[in-house]
Amino acid sequence: MLQQKPKMNRRDFLKLMGAFASAASVSAVVTACAPEQLPGPDPTRVVPVNPTGVPPEPVLPPVQLGIIALNRMAYGPRPGDIDAFNALGSSDDQRLRAYVSQQLNPDSIDDSEFEARYAAAGFETLHKTQDELYFDHVASNPYDSNNDEYWQWYAKPAYELVDATFLRAVYSKKQLVEVLADFWHNHFNVYFWQDDGAPLLASYNRDVLRAHMHGNFRQLLEAVATHPSMLYYLNQNNSSDAGPNENFARELFELHTLGAENYLGVMDPNLVTKDANGIAVGYVDNDVYESARALTGWRVDDDIYEYEDGIEKTGRFIYYKPWHDRFNKLVLGKYIPPDQPDMQDGRDVLDLLANHPGTARFISRKLARRFISDDPPDSVVQAAAQTFMDFRSAPDQLKRVVETILLSPEFRSTWGAKIKRPIEAAISMMRAVNTDFTKLPGGIPWMCSMMGQAMFERRPPDGYPDVKEAWANSMSMLYRWNFAIAISENWMDDEEQQRIIRTDILAQTPAELRTAESLADFWIPRILNRPMSDADRQAVIAVMAQDYGTQEELPQDHIDWVLPGMVEVILMSPDFQWK
Repeated sequence: MLQQKPKMNRRDFLKLMGAFASAASVSAVVTACAPEQLPGPDPTRVVPVNPTGVPPEPVLPPVQLGIIALNRMAYGPRPGDIDAFNALGSSDDQRLRAYVSQQLNPDSIDDSEFEARYAAAGFETLHKTQDELYFDHVASNPYDSNNDEYWQWYAKPAYELVDATFLRAVYSKKQLVEVLADFWHNHFNVYFWQDDGAPLLASYNRDVLRAHMHGNFRQLLEAVATHPSMLYYLNQNNSSDAGPNENFARELFELHTLGAENYLGVMDPNLVTKDANGIAVGYVDNDVYESARALTGWRVDDDIYEYEDGIEKTGRFIYYKPWHDRFNKLVLGKYIPPDQPDMQDGRDVLDLLANHPGTARFISRKLARRFISDDPPDSVVQAAAQTFMDFRSAPDQLKRVVETILLSPEFRSTWGAKIKRPIEAAISMMRAVNTDFTKLPGGIPWMCSMMGQAMFERRPPDGYPDVKEAWANSMSMLYRWNFAIAISENWMDDEEQQRIIRTDILAQTPAELRTAESLADFWIPRILNRPMSDADRQAVIAVMAQDYGTQEELPQDHIDWVLPGMVEVILMSPDFQWK
């Protein structure tokens, strides 16, 4: 009979995990204090830490393409996903092409598992039309800033959208849809609480971003520009000929289309170089001012001033002609004549921007940054930009651009060039350890906010950053570790609110595994789908063993107590955090 050894208290246990993490490359992420201190992993292999100068260990095999694909086109693999990817063909090229095709044609995917969970969640507002959202949660909900019931009902569609987004990201097989929905919300960022935008956020996400993500950029651009959530957020709702508001027009240039990289500064617009079609190669401040004038009258039908003729309280987009600046404008070298038909001035601006080569490069670079590396190679940016321009009139333009990036050689050869952002890290942890939930406990979004990325709550219009320097800091990493602990040890159940989230680490572990070494060798490939370096593997084994031998049979209460902690260490390893 095995002798029972004393169980460590939690404080000592966590100290031990930290000590072992510091002794191995696990610490590269956990103890990061500044971006420059982070490792720069080899794109194709795992390299062990070698601080002592001893000969390096043998190089581990290259990272499988399935791991790359499922960490970039998806929120990391769930159990069985890598096997499913490998079954798609007899070669890496066949598998990748098949997976990309599958993900870019989401209607062909059987998503019944997710759909059952979604139905069971019982969302009360997400089925509502834009009109219903506005009427139910704004127009017929008397404003009372001191009434909690008012705020709960007002914001319920947005809160349910957060829950549903996590549910989709964890369980839906249409993973690329979820990644792209996140990308486009960050690109066309709208803040959760802006004016009357919160109740309409569900419509913005569903009817604009998700509806157009595989479509035509010009159509997406106008759908964004005419949705009340964006009109409220960037103050376009208050823009009139008497006082054009430049907020939306400026972000339309700087963030949504041409980007700051094509800004030429303050200069005479007549001196800007033009291309063969007579279009300015970049934009100046005057282009922003003139575009703001072109967009006057684009607003929400919300009767904000009560006395306006023809304005009611529907919450819909409306072109309000009395507020439009009817005179001539000059935008990007093109003359816009006076007294055009309704909305034509604004649509001319959107046409110029959507068809500009600078926009093609800017959008392509941002997409490549999301899928390939923080500083994507010019080769893939140029290839994607060419696709953008070649198919600028096609109904599936954006789908073709994304396909160009995902099938590029650069996509396959840059593993380790990016770090998971907080929400990506949280969701990938939940997927990796097969966390079970239907309604999301409030602690999950709160912990993401503590990591620095509260869903749909980025106040500045630039969206959350997509480079490792923004996230590789000690506070963010600390809360990542806390998140790993919370889901591995089931800290966040809210049974009173029927928001139950469970991760059964023990039930997922074969009962015959009784040693630290065997448990580590089960969970490392289970989570990472590949081996660790020997140095990191030994650190993980040591966390599990504590003062037992690495091949000594462990008592059940020791396994019960320590195994979730070992899983947490794997989740916080650089192998898991990089993508």
